[in-house]
Amino acid sequence: MTAPGGPLRYRPHHFLCSLGFQGKGYSPEFTANMTAIVLGRLRAPRGDATEITVIAALDDICAPCPKRRGSACASQEQIDRLDQAHASALSLRPGDRLTWGEAKARIRRSVPAGSLATLCAGCQWEPYGLCEAALSALHRDSA
Repeated sequence: MTAPGGPLRYRPHHFLCSLGFQGKGYSPEFTANMTAIVLGRLRAPRGDATEITVIAALDDICAPCPKRRGSACASQEQIDRLDQAHASALSLRPGDRLTWGEAKARIRRSVPAGSLATLCAGCQWEPYGLCEAALSALHRDSA
């Protein structure tokens, strides 16, 4: 895991997961880690300045996930599809560095409200609407 003050390491689909995170997760350990990253860093005062490095592998969010299997995921094919779709939508490549504020601006420009049913197809969290509500709020608050 990244040092507390260092850049976060994110695979592409975790940008939108972080936008929509509402304190729920796959396990207590996963939820605590996601809470520390999203609420403790990204949504904290000056969180928009948090640096993120895009990677194409397990990242800081994946670290305590119960679906982790060594250096992969039990749902690796689905994760690969999500990462490819999100990387394409957000114009992200491994090695890219951006701040959380820049990531949110990119999401606003590139991901229209109402598009997550397609972009996040197959994600077990998509049907709950948490990410779509957060995406709609991001668009509404920037208007």
